[in-house]
Amino acid sequence: MKLKKHRGIETLKSRYGLMFVTPWIIGLLLFFVYPIFQSLIYIFSDVRVVVGGTMMKWVGLDNINYIFQKDPEFANNLGQGLFTLLYTCPVILILSMIIGIMLSGQFKGRLFFRVVYFLPAIMAAGSVLAMLFQYQAGDVSSIQSDESVSSGMIDVSEIIAFTGLPQQIGDFISTTLSGIMNIIWSCGIQIVLFISGMQTIPELLYEVGKVEGATKWEEFWFITLPMLSNVIVLVLVFTVVDAMTSQTDVVMTQAYALMDSQLYGRASAMLWTYFLCVGAATGLVLWLYNRFCASRWQ
Repeated sequence: MKLKKHRGIETLKSRYGLMFVTPWIIGLLLFFVYPIFQSLIYIFSDVRVVVGGTMMKWVGLDNINYIFQKDPEFANNLGQGLFTLLYTCPVILILSMIIGIMLSGQFKGRLFFRVVYFLPAIMAAGSVLAMLFQYQAGDVSSIQSDESVSSGMIDVSEIIAFTGLPQQIGDFISTTLSGIMNIIWSCGIQIVLFISGMQTIPELLYEVGKVEGATKWEEFWFITLPMLSNVIVLVLVFTVVDAMTSQTDVVMTQAYALMDSQLYGRASAMLWTYFLCVGAATGLVLWLYNRFCASRWQ
């Protein structure tokens, strides 16, 4: 005689939990895992859109050879994209950390300033930018603060003409202002992550530091920064992914142009090459961070 299996509360919770996440798992397999493997196949295929679907012809490494040997722009765009990530990610990380720590303090108007710094992240996904930037083509979610916005705030050309300085200096200042505007525009989510990380730090640690006579600088290096080690990794990965997948990225722009021309195989080879390069660089940075920083803080 078979004994009836005992169903405890934990078993029921696990079953109900699996029931609720099943739609998410199905969506993950259909809309994430399957397209990834399909894009891997596209790298080694000549993909053509025909009536009723697509037609693929195996071409081996022809697409990879084309983007490296015959495409005159990919190598320069790849280097420019990696260089942009190299200097924007640390700046965004440091700036968002400083602002996040400042906004986590106790002062009047804290909620207002939090909303102000997070406002660009909200506007970038809504219809507000469509009304503000109707003259700019492209997807509203990819619109960033560019030269048209920064020059509208400060007319650098008139200032340079008034001072009599060379036009090259004016171009450099305009480019720098545009870069600063874009970086500030991209810090919204990161600031929120750092604020959340600051709220998880026990206040008791700072009280002990004050009793021991620690300065604010020492509190930052010996309490705040070590306790934010996991948040720093999260912000770094998010910033890299956000910058890499932006439609303003030169490699992404070139890949989208190839997709518009129905050259899906070359576009897949280009994007996977970019992903591997960025992934390798990010993995190296995270290994160095865990090896020399996070391990010592723990």
